[in-house]
Amino acid sequence: MNKRARFAFTAALVASAWGIAAPAARADETCLSPYTASLIKGQEAYLHVWALGEKGLGDESDKLVTIDADPKSKTYGKVVSSVSVGGRGEAHHMGFTDDRKYLWAGRLDDSKIFIFDVGTDPAHPKLINTVTDLTEKTGYVGPHTFYAIPGRMVIGTLSNDKSRDGVTGLAVYNNKGEFLSAHPIPTDNGGDGYGYDIAINPQKNVFLTSSFTGWNNYMMDLGKLIKDAEAMKHFGNTMVLWNLKSMQPEKIFSVPGAPLEIRWSLKEGDDWAITASALTSKLWLISHDANNEWQAKEVGTIGDPAKIPLPVDISISADGTKLWVNTFMDGTTHLFDISDPTKPVQIYEKVTGKQVNMISQSWDGKRVYITSSLLQHWDKTGADNEQVLRAYDWDGKDLKPTFEVDFFKEKLGRPHHMKFSGPATKASLDVPRRAASR
Repeated sequence: MNKRARFAFTAALVASAWGIAAPAARADETCLSPYTASLIKGQEAYLHVWALGEKGLGDESDKLVTIDADPKSKTYGKVVSSVSVGGRGEAHHMGFTDDRKYLWAGRLDDSKIFIFDVGTDPAHPKLINTVTDLTEKTGYVGPHTFYAIPGRMVIGTLSNDKSRDGVTGLAVYNNKGEFLSAHPIPTDNGGDGYGYDIAINPQKNVFLTSSFTGWNNYMMDLGKLIKDAEAMKHFGNTMVLWNLKSMQPEKIFSVPGAPLEIRWSLKEGDDWAITASALTSKLWLISHDANNEWQAKEVGTIGDPAKIPLPVDISISADGTKLWVNTFMDGTTHLFDISDPTKPVQIYEKVTGKQVNMISQSWDGKRVYITSSLLQHWDKTGADNEQVLRAYDWDGKDLKPTFEVDFFKEKLGRPHHMKFSGPATKASLDVPRRAASR
């Protein structure tokens, strides 16, 4: 990384961590970057779904699908628009820019990044830019996580263009889609160099990254992968704690079994985060110990690890007391009480599909959305290969189905990641802000 790029990125982080007011919390409406301008505190109006194209189905292209999520609307629960981007490149995750006007979406195979305008008309997003230089600029492939800081997007990637294993790094672009800098994930001092998710805590001047696996594995058929003893050795077993201002790694944690999504507690005053390890089916807590040192500690078990339920996504409640967990292989949605994050207790579970992947909840915790697709070559086959989005109301005791979109029936492909939009009015958005600690 040249000096200019290093300076530009460091300056951006200093400004974002120390000089710019940050929203009070981050969620999906509980998994957004703390620098995302607006949180939808009330009813979300639209659900954007990034879907993998399916050969022989519709136009066969990856696409951004928008669904009406407003119960008062005449088109509630229906697809209102879709934007095809051409080709199939393993569409995976998305992230809003800091102003929430644009949505970045990536593909894990060809490493293309698509930027959609979702602010002008949320019901009908428009593709405005395609970024194709990630690998050329960085040597990284598989853009996975898109995490906003002021005026910029930090991208967590999964692999590299040489060995195509999990050794990778972070890339930074400005909101126009112009490359700024690259930052390798450490491979020394116990680091394995693997990447996956990003989660920032500006009040503590830190962010965390987690780890998964490389192109060689995530593009392999899951049945073949499981039988390949050598390939199964190539999954991440670490998390990294970074200094937010300097963009330098400060500590590496041993977290065996591919720790995936990271969620910081959203409760005022909390300074802990939680993740789930996919292969070992464990919950891990990252927090301060009695000596005020950051530590990672296994604190809970998800399902029966011997059956490899494969926890794939988590969603934390806005008050930091509950955690939803989806396990892919058994199609089960779990709810944990994490009021004491050192002792999570499962309080509810329900089979919500033949295979389930992403889970997103509204800020008020009253609505939960679930999608089915994990990866094209990892999804189940035959009768178990259902490809749906399911919406539920949560009454505090049970998930009550509200609507369902069958993506295969609608010829839309395989639904993966979700993001919410409000209507194109300020009335639906609450914009809480507080200054980041100085």
